[in-house]
This record gives sequence, structure tokens and C-alpha cells, in this order.
Amino acid sequence: MTKLTSRQVKQLKSEAHHLNPIFQVGKNGINDNFIEQISDVLEKRELIKISILQNCLEDKEDIAEQISTSTNSNVVTIIGNTIILYKESDNSKKIELV
Repeated sequence: MTKLTSRQVKQLKSEAHHLNPIFQVGKNGINDNFIEQISDVLEKRELIKISILQNCLEDKEDIAEQISTSTNSNVVTIIGNTIILYKESDNSKKIELV
């Protein structure tokens, strides 16, 4: 996973603006099945939002780091209780970074 430039982060934030969160992290936290599903969706979409529910006991920065490391993706940003993740797709590339 390569480091995103500030320009790329800005571009990805604007592209993610209209997206709805696909996954929710609750009090059960993250497990292997959850990571596998996120990885599959990242391969198809490249850019996703994950919502952290209020009953989640873990810190959102820790969750973002854990998901990012496990899926080999980049955390674009964390806004409120929403994590935006990006991973360049191997097969279905849709987003062209500047």
C-alpha cells in the first residue's frame, strides 16, 4: 500500500462524498469474515465507507488502522464515525488518481 498524496486524498474525499456506508462496525468489532468481505468489496469498488456504530467499544482510529492493514488498503480519512477506505483494484480499475 502506497502513501496517498494530499491531492489524491482530496480527490478521493470528493469522490466518496456521495457514497453511503456499506459496512457497520458494532460492539462485536472486527473478525476475519468481516475483513474478507471488505477486501472483496474494495476489489470491486476501490472506494468505500464504513460506519462505526455508537455501541462499538474500540477506538475508531484503531479500527481504521486494523482494517487498513488487514486489507492492504489506505485510510483516506475518518469523518465523525465514518471511515473512508481506498484500495487500487487489480481487475476493475475505476478511479484514476492524479
